[in-house]
Amino acid sequence: MPEIDKVAWIRIEDGRILSTRSRGKDVWYLPGGKREAGESDLDTLIREITEELGVVVLPASAVHIGTFAAQAHGHAAGTLVRMTCYAADYQGELRPESEIEELAWLGYADRHRVSPVDQLIFDHLRSTDALR
Repeated sequence: MPEIDKVAWIRIEDGRILSTRSRGKDVWYLPGGKREAGESDLDTLIREITEELGVVVLPASAVHIGTFAAQAHGHAAGTLVRMTCYAADYQGELRPESEIEELAWLGYADRHRVSPVDQLIFDHLRSTDALR
């Protein structure tokens, strides 16, 4: 079964989670992306967040939140995405970069607007009272 290996950033403020929408897409995703050959989780996280949001993730503050897997949105049936998630502080001003068209702070009521793996993450964060 094909699997997509991704690392995502969990940034929650005031009970809402930072989400991104890429150009031409109608679904929201947690910021992050695919690991490149030889990259660690934190290498991937730092590179992807800088590319997508123009900020620098502070690696010393990174905390593993969990790893989640679900059907990959927009891919053939049976293709899984495995998302390794980290919370971390950052430096800089958040702004859409690269393929990112829009940023939003989503609450649990927006769960239907995100990808299947992100829905699992929303459920987990709601169960810990982190997401409203």
